[in-house]
Amino acid sequence: MPRSKKGKRGSSKPGNKNGVKGESGASDDELTSDILSHYSSASEGTSVQDEGTGEQVDEQTAQEETEDKLKQCIDNLMDKSAKTRLAALESLRQAFSSRVLYDFLTERRLTVSDCLERSLKKGGGEEQAAAATVFTLLCIQLGGGDEAEEGFKMLRPILTTILIDNTASIAARQSCARALGMCCYVSSAEDGEDLIKSLALLESAFMSSYPNREGTLPTPKPGSPGLHSAALQAWSLLVTICPASKLSVLLDLHLPKLQACLQSSDVNYRIAVGETIALLVELGRDIDEEFEVEDSESLCESLKSLATDGNKHRAKNDRRKQRSIFREVLHYIENEDFTDERIRFGVESVYIDSWMRRRIYDAFKEILESGVRHHLQFNPLLRDIFGLGPPLILDTTIKTNKISRFEKHLFNSAAFKARTKQRNKVRDKRADVM
Repeated sequence: MPRSKKGKRGSSKPGNKNGVKGESGASDDELTSDILSHYSSASEGTSVQDEGTGEQVDEQTAQEETEDKLKQCIDNLMDKSAKTRLAALESLRQAFSSRVLYDFLTERRLTVSDCLERSLKKGGGEEQAAAATVFTLLCIQLGGGDEAEEGFKMLRPILTTILIDNTASIAARQSCARALGMCCYVSSAEDGEDLIKSLALLESAFMSSYPNREGTLPTPKPGSPGLHSAALQAWSLLVTICPASKLSVLLDLHLPKLQACLQSSDVNYRIAVGETIALLVELGRDIDEEFEVEDSESLCESLKSLATDGNKHRAKNDRRKQRSIFREVLHYIENEDFTDERIRFGVESVYIDSWMRRRIYDAFKEILESGVRHHLQFNPLLRDIFGLGPPLILDTTIKTNKISRFEKHLFNSAAFKARTKQRNKVRDKRADVM
């Protein structure tokens, strides 16, 4: 259900400042579990059952308790123990992906951003990867307005540094690639300079997989296909908001090279390449009805081979997944045929009826995981991107002041309006109410 009325702001429990844990003695795992159980209870009804006393506590009390625990997690981001910081990052990741917390985070966005910047600069690879993911969720929570844009400009330099650092953890570099793509998409789409810089950075991460002058694919280093896939998918997300003039240049540069990468030895990278080719062809056809793929016969032969691959040296699940994806890509290249998908959430649905919408939906699903349906239902940013309109209020007893405040913030933002104009081509205004 929509966010409930918040309780007191700025309050904190004794002993929680400067990274020092409170006196409750609760472990990091227990803290995570408590936060998630509060969210689960609050979403199932207007009250939750207190296990200790059996008494009913109203939703506002549950919200206050949850926010206190989130404040403790934020304090723990400054703890000296790497284990404590990692646990706090995981708690925040789960909380940010499962609920809409705009009001809570707007008041603490600078504090959270400072803590995440510290983890990115001084933490190990695992902590860097987790911090980049939490920052991506923070941008989604802030709704793509001025606050998210400010945060992105603040953390983009360190995300860039980690992405291009060949000595950094592969997991951290992958997470930073996804963060650069998603955060630029939601917060800086109207800024042409930010968009071009982010595209170039992501290109530098995956173009090392391209064939050399002799047409031979390089031998991948351990872990590099995963980085190439993450960077390519983040890049393709940003391509969906490129102006036509820039898009034409990208098509000419990348389509021939990507066709060669269909022969990559890594199944997940092959799939990412195939989906990107389909997206680029779709975008090319959108801007030019006469658009044709160079050497389309060779491309279709490669796609047919992958769509019928029976190589016993590949894992059975990999073969099945690859055949399914490449059948779809082949059908689109040959016949412009796309298999629609309907995503249901609450009493609504969103249609995935193009490669563009699939790339956008998959990008949000990857970061929000099981929480993507909740955000489609209540997060005005996602609802705006997918053309769903304001969140539905089906229960007249639900207080709507918090949602209204969020909507007012978004739709009165000049930056957000500029992005809205650029995203018109993304939106198919169809939304079903059952």
